[in-house]
Amino acid sequence: MPEYIPPAIEWVRKQVELIERTGGREGNTLMDTGLPVVLITHVGGKTGAIRKIPLMRVKVGDGYVLVGSYGGREKDPVWVHNLRSHPLVAVRDATEIWPMIVREVEVDSDEYNRLWDAAAEAFPTYNDYKAKAPRRIPVFIAEPV
Repeated sequence: MPEYIPPAIEWVRKQVELIERTGGREGNTLMDTGLPVVLITHVGGKTGAIRKIPLMRVKVGDGYVLVGSYGGREKDPVWVHNLRSHPLVAVRDATEIWPMIVREVEVDSDEYNRLWDAAAEAFPTYNDYKAKAPRRIPVFIAEPV
């Protein structure tokens, strides 16, 4: 079984621990905002280790939209590179867990724009991140296997 490497950022690590410890009954909102999150379990692109990251819950049909905004920073978050290398993930939505496969959506395509709009409706701050980001923010769709 691959090693699990917890998130480096303390508040993210604590949120992952709370979600896991309670079987998804607690910790399902972003900090104190009340906005829902899902927990993505994936494989590290370089390490091959198990990684976990809470992301905004953006459900579209049977899938989940995963936005690599990283707050509009200059670089993509590490999990983006992990998903590009290892697209099989587990998505925990509260107490339910599903195996899914992710694919990156082509930037500026109709699908990208549609999924971006769904994400921005769920978390309007994404539009602020997009406006300040010096890069194209990647969008993935996680779909049932």
